Amino acid sequence: MTRNGVLNIYKPSGITSNAVVTKLRRLTGEKTGHTGTLDPGAEGVLPICLGKATKAAGMLTDSDKAYRARLVLGTKTDTQDMTGTVLEKKEVNVSEIEFAEAVQSFTGEIMQVPPMYSAVKMNGQPLYKLARQGIEVERKPRKIKIYDIKILSFDGASSEIEVSCSKGTYIRTLCDDIGAKLGCGAAMDKLVRIKSGMFLVENSVALEALENNPSIIDDILVPVDKLFPYKRLKLSEGAAKAVKNGIPVRCEGLVNGEKYCLYAPSGDFLCISCFTGTVLKMEKSFY
Repeated sequence: MTRNGVLNIYKPSGITSNAVVTKLRRLTGEKTGHTGTLDPGAEGVLPICLGKATKAAGMLTDSDKAYRARLVLGTKTDTQDMTGTVLEKKEVNVSEIEFAEAVQSFTGEIMQVPPMYSAVKMNGQPLYKLARQGIEVERKPRKIKIYDIKILSFDGASSEIEVSCSKGTYIRTLCDDIGAKLGCGAAMDKLVRIKSGMFLVENSVALEALENNPSIIDDILVPVDKLFPYKRLKLSEGAAKAVKNGIPVRCEGLVNGEKYCLYAPSGDFLCISCFTGTVLKMEKSFY
């Protein structure tokens, strides 16, 4: 039986996202793909697409994220986290109010420079490979959005924060920037992704648990059509056949510009289509 859907995996620290994908490919025998890399040292929500759901991986990568992170004040490193080489250490004399003001200054739309130790490519080369050679190159700032930052704890030397943000946000860089704003430096000590799109940490399944009991895969697999908030339309046999052949389907009474999930009479999910005013034009097929 072919499996098509998404597994909400809790990635442990100390393993790459690609290694998780490989493990699940071997475990399920299906085509697999993740929906946004987590650093090896990070842990938390890592949705893994199986089968035809891999077609939706790009859509899920674009979704908003949420993280819990611990940052240490007074330390600046080359990787922007505590695994890196310490570049500078400073005495910390920051009040809770000063810390809160610095943190909140990063909410909203901001420009962020991707770190050298990242998978961002420049001329086809991942930046982290250049960084490991001691090469630093100029990176263009990227526009990101920080929806909210909650300060969960602060003891004068370290803090735990919860960040809700857009795709492409580097929490390591956010910690480093907060430290720069305070003038004492800061480095990320721990990172847990608690949300990726519709997938939440409280509903995730530990990778080890899945390896120990593969039979639960079908119970926790989220069908691919559940990923999309669009209205559902069941087609006639003729319309379903046309869709499968890539032919737009004429319809009436739909909202121009809206997307719809289309189904065969059998209930099988076929595709996502957009209504252009007269026809439903397919955007992504899943049959």
